[in-house]
Amino acid sequence: MSFTIALVGRPNVGKSTLFNRLVGRKLALVDDTPGVTRDRRVHEARLYDLRFQVIDTAGFEDVSDESLEGRMRQQTERAIADCDLVLFMIDAKSGITPNDDAFARVARRLGKPIVLVANKAEARGAETGLHEAWGLGLGEPVPISAEHGQGLPDLREAIIAALGEDRVFGPEEDEAPDDAQLALVGEDVFDTDEDELPAYDASKPMRIAIVGRPNAGKSTLINALIGEERLLTGPEAGITRDSISVDWQWRGRKMRLFDTAGMRRKSRVHEKLEKLSVADGLRAIRFAEVVIVVFDATIPFEKQDLQIADLIVREGRAPVLAFNKWDLVENPQELLAELREKTERLLPQVRGLRAVPVSAETGRGLDKLMQAVAETHEVWNRRISTGRLNRWLEGVLAHHPPPAVAGRRLKIKYLTQVKTRPPGFVVSCSRPDAMPQSYVRYLINGLRDGFDMPGVPIRVMLRAPDNPYAGRARKKK
Repeated sequence: MSFTIALVGRPNVGKSTLFNRLVGRKLALVDDTPGVTRDRRVHEARLYDLRFQVIDTAGFEDVSDESLEGRMRQQTERAIADCDLVLFMIDAKSGITPNDDAFARVARRLGKPIVLVANKAEARGAETGLHEAWGLGLGEPVPISAEHGQGLPDLREAIIAALGEDRVFGPEEDEAPDDAQLALVGEDVFDTDEDELPAYDASKPMRIAIVGRPNAGKSTLINALIGEERLLTGPEAGITRDSISVDWQWRGRKMRLFDTAGMRRKSRVHEKLEKLSVADGLRAIRFAEVVIVVFDATIPFEKQDLQIADLIVREGRAPVLAFNKWDLVENPQELLAELREKTERLLPQVRGLRAVPVSAETGRGLDKLMQAVAETHEVWNRRISTGRLNRWLEGVLAHHPPPAVAGRRLKIKYLTQVKTRPPGFVVSCSRPDAMPQSYVRYLINGLRDGFDMPGVPIRVMLRAPDNPYAGRARKKK
C-alpha cells in the first residue's frame, strides 16, 4: 500500500459506514447507537483509482484517560500516529459540537495532513453544518454521504490535493489498475465458503480466532502475544464488539489473529448491537482454521464455555483451550490435573484436546499455547494414504467386526480419506443406514489413536458400494 488513511471524529458521525464503503464490504459493525466502534480496524481499501489502507477508529471524546472512552481515544491517537492522512469526519446534519472543537485543536498540533469530511450532507438542513465547519480552521469541508455513496469524487480530489500526486500514486502507479487488480482489492478470508477452503499453504497466514465468554481476557491475550497494546482492554466486561484482525508472526510463521466479542448465553443477549457482535464472532469461528477458546481459570467450564467448544467442533474448526488468569490460581498443580480430567470428560467428542494454562498479564505459557496451536493445525491438515488406512482397517475388523443387525452381518469393504481441514473419511459398507452409531464412534476413536490425531474433529461418512449391475437391471425393465 502506498499510504494509510485514518477515519476519525466523534461518535456516530458515520466513520464505520465510510470504512465499509471504502473496503467494499460490511466488515465494521454499524448501528445508530453512539460509540459502536472501540478498537481500531485496518483493511485494504480503494477509492476509484486510489489504493490505500484505511483505519476505522473509535469516536474521539474529550474525557479522562482512565475512563473507557479515554482509552478508546488513546487507540485513536495511536491510529493517527500510524497514518499518512487524517479524514476528520463531522455530522453535517447535527452541526459542530464541543468534541469537534476539541479534536480540531488537537489536530492542528499533529502535523499530519487533514481533510475535513462533512458526512450526511444529503440530509435536510445540512447546509448549516457545512457553514459551521469552516469555523474549525481545518479548511474547506468535503460534503459526502457515506451511506449513499455521494460526494466520493470530491473526496478523491481532496485526498490527492492533501498528499500530492507523487505520494498518492507513486512512481510506478500513475495508471489506474486494471480489472484483474481491482478484483483483488479488499479480499477477505470471510468471502471463502467452507467447502472451498484452499489446500494448506504455509506461506499464507494461519487464521486463528480467539473466543470465549465476556471478560475472559481475549483482547489482553492478543496484546500479550504481539507485544503491544493493539486492542482495547480494561476491567469492564464486553469491551470488544467487532471481530478485529491482527497480523503477526510466531517463529517466522505468519499468523492472523481475530479478536471477537464475548459470547453470553443466547437467553441473555437482548440488545441488537450485542446480537450483531455475537454474529460477527460466529462468522470469525466459521472461517478460522484454529480457534483458541479462552477460559477464566478461576471459574472454568461454565455451561457457555462448553457450548462454545461444541460449536467449534460442529463447525469443523481445530480447537485449543487456554486457561487464562493462571497467575490468580492458588493451587496450580491440583487445578491443572482437575481441569484436564474435566476436559476429557466434558468434551469427549474431541479426545486429546490440547489445553494450556496461560497468564495474559504475566506472559506465562504463551509460547506453549502457540506450540499447541501449531501442532493442532498440523493434525487438522493431515492426510493419510488409502493403503495405510485399509491395513489398519483389516486389524480393526479382525479384532472387532461390526455387529449383526436383524440377523444379518454388516460388511465393511474399504476406508479412504476424502478431505482434510478437518480430516474426513468415507467407509464403504453394506447397509449404511443400519450401522450403529456406537460402531461409528469406535472407528473415529480408533482413527484418532491409530494415526495420532488428538484434539481435532474427525468426520466419518458411510456409503454403500456402487452396484455395477444396477443400470442393466433398469434397462431390462
